[in-house]
Parts: sequence; C-alpha cells; structure tokens
Amino acid sequence: MADDPIVLFIAGLGRSGSTLVDRVLGEVPGYQSLGEVVHLWQRGLIDNERCGSGEPFHDSQFWNEVGQKAFDGWDQLDPAEVIELQRAVDRTRYVPLLAWPQLRPGFQAQVNRYAELLGRVYRAAAEVSGARVLIDSSKHVSTATFLRHVPGIDLRIVHLVRDARGVAYSWGKVKARPEAGEDALMARSSPSQAAAWYLVQNLLVEATRSKQSPRIRVRYEDFTADPEGVVRDVLALTGDGGAALTHLDGHQVTLGPNPNVGGNPMKLEAGPITIAQDDAWRRAMPSRDQRVVTGLTAPLLVAYHYPLRTATTPAAVGAEEAI
Repeated sequence: MADDPIVLFIAGLGRSGSTLVDRVLGEVPGYQSLGEVVHLWQRGLIDNERCGSGEPFHDSQFWNEVGQKAFDGWDQLDPAEVIELQRAVDRTRYVPLLAWPQLRPGFQAQVNRYAELLGRVYRAAAEVSGARVLIDSSKHVSTATFLRHVPGIDLRIVHLVRDARGVAYSWGKVKARPEAGEDALMARSSPSQAAAWYLVQNLLVEATRSKQSPRIRVRYEDFTADPEGVVRDVLALTGDGGAALTHLDGHQVTLGPNPNVGGNPMKLEAGPITIAQDDAWRRAMPSRDQRVVTGLTAPLLVAYHYPLRTATTPAAVGAEEAI
C-alpha cells in the first residue's frame, strides 16, 4: 500500500462495549474490523476458535490470506514461541519499561522482534482487505503502548469508557463463549476486582498519552445515545468525519460478516440490530455492590462525568437481600 495503514486501537477495559463499537466502525467504507488481535496467536492459531464469520480460524479465507502474505503461511510460525515472545513484552507490568526499553538488557531486541511480527500481520490485513483503516479492539493498555514500536502502521487511539458499575456488573455475569465450544464461558470477577482493573487500566491509558498517537475518549453511554454522532467523532480522528454511514439509521445498524478474533460473542451476529442503552445494572446489581464499585472508582467516575449517586430501585434492594 502507498501509505502505512492506520490502526485504530480501542483501549480500555473489557465489558465496555468494544465489540459493538468495533463492528459498527468496521462497516464504514475503507475500514476493516479485526477484533482483538492480542488473542490472534492463542485463540486463532492454537485453539482454532471461530472468528466473526462463524468459521474456525484455520478455515477463514481472510486469515489464511493474511498468513500467506505475512509469513508465507501460518505454518511458518511456531505459535507457542510467538506467545512466549508476546508475554515477554506485552504485559501491564511492562508499560513503564516500554517507554524506555533500552533500560533492560535484551528487552529492546524482544520488542523489536515481536513488533516486526505484528507489523507484518497489520500490513497483510490491510492488503487483503484493501482497507485504509484497521480496527483492533484488544483494549489492553500494554498493547496500545507496545504498538508505538510497530513499524509500518499509523496508530490512533480510541479510549472507550463506560460507567464502572455497568462494567463490574457485566464482569459478574455468566456469559457463554460459543465460538470456543459448547461449554465455554467468559471470564468472571467480583465487583471489587473489576473496580480495581477499571482503575488500573483506565489510569494507565490516561498516563500513556503521546503526541505521536492521536486519541479520542468515547463514553459507551454517549455511543448508545447517539451512534452516528459518536462514530463521526471517531472518524474525524482518521480524517474521515464526512464518510458515508449507510449502515447506520438512527439506532439501527446493519452488520455484515467479519473476521474478528476474540471479543464478545455478538461478533457472530449479522444483519440489522438495534443499538440500545445497556443499564440493566441499575436494576439488577445489588446496591451493596454498587456502593463498593462507586467508592473504589469515584475519581474516574467524576472525571468521566458519571454521577456518584444512583437511584436504588426495589429490584436492586431485593437482589441484595437475596444474597
């Protein structure tokens, strides 16, 4: 391609609506949704999970073409070695070190090697899809920081946030992972643990700002209230604020097949869907849990313009008393 592909990276914490935002953006002409590239090696190459098209990874025409262009075939890589390399450089604990990789002997060489592999994947994905913009909803702040070392891409950041109580409620729910098998479930956590992750991930995203990587912060609640308005704000980050959004009609969006790896099971959905406010936590989350999450995340709730006080409904009280 004549220019480096833009990688529009969605950063933040899981259960913040990133899969839906990713997919809506991926329907814009010239944009290609990839899902959570951070999980490509394990869930794709090793586990052969179904991607957004519904096909197992190794049966996906898109990913087979990407592997061919990037490496002359995925079989030229040892995925276990790639994952070991990934874990050596892409972890939350390494975020400070990624700013000065030369401080640890050998770390810079590992960064360069993994960055070269990721760069090949992104550039091949751009070539196969013909897209100018690739959407990666991996969210990990360490991945967002690491991508500054990847050659041949133009990194832009979408910092996606959601009310911490809604995030914590979602992390506590039992959710199936049909792409991984009949009995597979998504990870769960307690309200306090989810609140701690919320603080760490979002504070680190805020702390790792760089003039080299333009960014925008998006509240999921604003997206569900005005999908087109928020999408245009995001597209302005890539110079496409006036793009045609024929797939969006108010709160209705038409989604086509996609090759997404990782992400929420809604990646498997296609056709028209309604974008609606997801505030079930206000009614179903025990008020005790709401107070715990509010207390732990209050500084960020204020910074992101969420109210600290929420109306406690009878349903929430009843749920608390039932525990």
